[in-house]
Amino acid sequence: MGLLGPLLLALLGLGLGLAAAAETSVNASLGLEFSLGEFRDFMLNRPFPEEAILRHITSNVTFIIFQVHSQYENITISLSKNPLPDASGTGVDKGLVSILKPEQSNCSWYLEISDADKVRSVAVPLSYSEKDPIPGGCNLEFDLDVDPNIYLEYNLYETVIKFAPANLGYARGRDPLPCDLGTGLDSRWRLEYDVYQYFLPENNLTEEVLLRHMEKMSMVSQVEANGFKVATLKSSDKTIVYFSSVPGQGVIYNVIVRDPVLNTSAAYVPAHTYACHFNAILDNCSSLGRLSTKVFFTIFAILGLFICFFGHRFWKTELFFIGFIFVGFFFYILITRLTLLQYDGDLKIFHDDAVFWVAFSCMTISIPVVFIGCLRILNILTCGITGSYCVVLAIDSYFYTSLSYITLNVLKRAVNTNFNRAYTNVPFQTNDFVILAIWGMLAVSGITLQIRRERGRPFFPPHPYKTWKRERERRVTNILDPSYHVRPLRERLYSKLVQFKQLFQEEEAAGERTPLLL
Repeated sequence: MGLLGPLLLALLGLGLGLAAAAETSVNASLGLEFSLGEFRDFMLNRPFPEEAILRHITSNVTFIIFQVHSQYENITISLSKNPLPDASGTGVDKGLVSILKPEQSNCSWYLEISDADKVRSVAVPLSYSEKDPIPGGCNLEFDLDVDPNIYLEYNLYETVIKFAPANLGYARGRDPLPCDLGTGLDSRWRLEYDVYQYFLPENNLTEEVLLRHMEKMSMVSQVEANGFKVATLKSSDKTIVYFSSVPGQGVIYNVIVRDPVLNTSAAYVPAHTYACHFNAILDNCSSLGRLSTKVFFTIFAILGLFICFFGHRFWKTELFFIGFIFVGFFFYILITRLTLLQYDGDLKIFHDDAVFWVAFSCMTISIPVVFIGCLRILNILTCGITGSYCVVLAIDSYFYTSLSYITLNVLKRAVNTNFNRAYTNVPFQTNDFVILAIWGMLAVSGITLQIRRERGRPFFPPHPYKTWKRERERRVTNILDPSYHVRPLRERLYSKLVQFKQLFQEEEAAGERTPLLL
């Protein structure tokens, strides 16, 4: 009787465990239910692949793009339980095209992870009709037969997106149209591609923000309403676009393919990047600024504030500061160009290096030309604007701001020979307006203070040559000046030379030096 109680408890625990396992298996067998055009947020677990199921598909739907997104952990999506190379994809932003058969009303996909225990994800199935173009329908470069994905690569200078050309839509049960048999209006060569860019909130690397904003760049209507159209490509253009990298800033890219004849469109699977790594040990997205960089720019900002408010008075300090900036830029460009040092205006006319540098030089020279008649004002403006901008660069080392790219993009253009092909859009959000106001306030305050203080004083410190010439004339006319009795430079140099020669002459023997007189 004493053993009966523990035995019953053990049997009860076993029954509960079996019931829980049975419930888990039933839930797994049911899978994740989706509805067309509705996003679903869910958690993926590594040991248990999930099946995504879409039911009750209407007959006017010809193909479906199912896409899944995570922040930085890879997800594998496939059309079968055992992923095949031509029917599956792995990445943080991946999607598959499911071409529906006649009478087909259900569709399913399989999701799994391999690099992490749990991954938060968001997914959505989007439907299209037979008149809509098929993104990636003429893929010849990537593994999938029909590839609607955008492939993204980045380094310190630029971010590159690639995608496969689209094909014209067709009805269920029909064969796909050939991709390269003709170039007329009845072929896929009439299609156009609009490339869109969307910036996430600055200084925000949270997973929730990314997944929520990803919904704004997935459907055609949402992309057109929220994204910024960067370029439009013809079918004859290469399906590759370059952007300026903005490390630490979340950016979402998408492409809308349009059929101008049927006035229809379809969206590719959006891709995102922060131009940095979340799982890196050093210099990851959460700690992009090194301590040495922060210390350098903090000292730089202190000197900049001094130049902003006192630069014109301390003329030599200003010359050293401005010279340090120019020499630093020059040697950085020179060293990067001539060595193997490498790091992992959207107007098309400025994509030409000659046009860009001529325009940049003309703008740089035009300001001194305008102020040639009032050099003191020009110098004070230079002190105020340059000195206060150093504070902006210091703020950027602690908190991201797009204002730093006023100089960074020019530096990238000078260092990287291929940067001319990149679109240089940057976000301009609330914190940028605040920092712009701080910059303007410092610049105006410094300029005003220096103009008021220098009123009634000589424009600039006297020229060193004129100072030396005036002192020389004073010494000549004033015989009481001790410096008047200083011998000329030529005689002093000759005297020093004679003394130097005597160091190497042998001493004469001691004794009588004059002949004896008889």
